[in-house]
Amino acid sequence: MNWLVEVDNYCERLMPGLWAEPLNAVTNFAFMLAALLMLRRARGDALAMALVVILFLIGIGSLLFHTFAQRWAGLADVLPIMIFILVYIYAATAHYLNQRWWVALGATVLFLPLSGLVSRAIVAVFGPLNGSASYIPVVLMIALYAVFLIKRSPQTARGLGIGAGILALSLTFRTLDAPLCYAVPFGTHFLWHLLNATMLGWMIHILIAHRQLAPLGRGG
Repeated sequence: MNWLVEVDNYCERLMPGLWAEPLNAVTNFAFMLAALLMLRRARGDALAMALVVILFLIGIGSLLFHTFAQRWAGLADVLPIMIFILVYIYAATAHYLNQRWWVALGATVLFLPLSGLVSRAIVAVFGPLNGSASYIPVVLMIALYAVFLIKRSPQTARGLGIGAGILALSLTFRTLDAPLCYAVPFGTHFLWHLLNATMLGWMIHILIAHRQLAPLGRGG
């Protein structure tokens, strides 16, 4: 595979060049800002600190992709996102559901094939949704954890529900980037960045708040 092949996936990019997507590029600093805002709260919590570092790397990877717009940068974009999702599943299973580390690890590993099946089913029915189909299982996963926690930890359940709602809204803007390109010349992908950065920071906040309320769970 030629990793230097240019990629043009977004409405805002009309030509080659580092600054062909100024809005899509600049809004990646929202991820870095969210990470910095959560840095102080995450101190002393190894899992939360790991998520903060990964969140910062998401901003860097996405910035690389929306400036260099090549395959290698695309990998730098999606890899930290996937790592964040997997680490959060582990943390959620261990601490929200109070499961032992090996159960949390199993749930993390199991998510990959299950999310692939769900994504393929969504694509079969609705199409690729401008590349957003692969993220819909994450919305469903967060909502499922929220349902499990309604009675056990209603405050955490509400927080996760809010997170799922923000992610669903941000995915809507990600999906509409191409269909609305004729009406919005700079696209809507930058709103995915802003809302997704907010959501990821919020999810770290919810994890920290939950662990402070129940610090002695099995996953501790």
